[in-house]
Amino acid sequence: MPHVVIIAGAPSVSSRLTGLTSYSAEVLERAGLSVEVIQVSALPAEALVYADFNSTAVKQALVSVQAADAVIVATPVYKAAYSGVLKLFLDLIPQEGLRGKPVLPLVIGGSIAHLLAIDYALKPVLSALGARQLLGGVYAVDQGITRLEQGGFSLSAEIIDRLERSLQELTEPLPATQPAIS
Repeated sequence: MPHVVIIAGAPSVSSRLTGLTSYSAEVLERAGLSVEVIQVSALPAEALVYADFNSTAVKQALVSVQAADAVIVATPVYKAAYSGVLKLFLDLIPQEGLRGKPVLPLVIGGSIAHLLAIDYALKPVLSALGARQLLGGVYAVDQGITRLEQGGFSLSAEIIDRLERSLQELTEPLPATQPAIS
């Protein structure tokens, strides 16, 4: 069964970014893929800041990325770039750690003004990590994701459409799965 790792680079699971990553995980699992979410903010902060490659949690996360058939890198935009917590984790991935894997960037921001953060901030780093099957990505404005009173998130139809098309593109090069994503 193909395995997808989602690297969630929000500083908190209450971020609207979790709406994107949770929806993505559900769609991929329904399509017959195995999905693992690495919530970077849940990794030991000291291990991230000091690049402690001996940290058990960091080792496990890096093994997961290495073993993945495809990777989703998700982040909110802060100061026209990806989050600092995501950068700390990306710095731990070996130089060619994303080679041979389709990689889908998912980014959420407060306005459309930061749309180019995917191309000018995130993609160069992913490329430096060996990502050559680097997809266009999905940028969502946070107003398109609503927190539900009972928990969870609701995504706008427009975000769902773009996200599902990108997830289909991510999984196309993987070994055959269950029904197509749609």
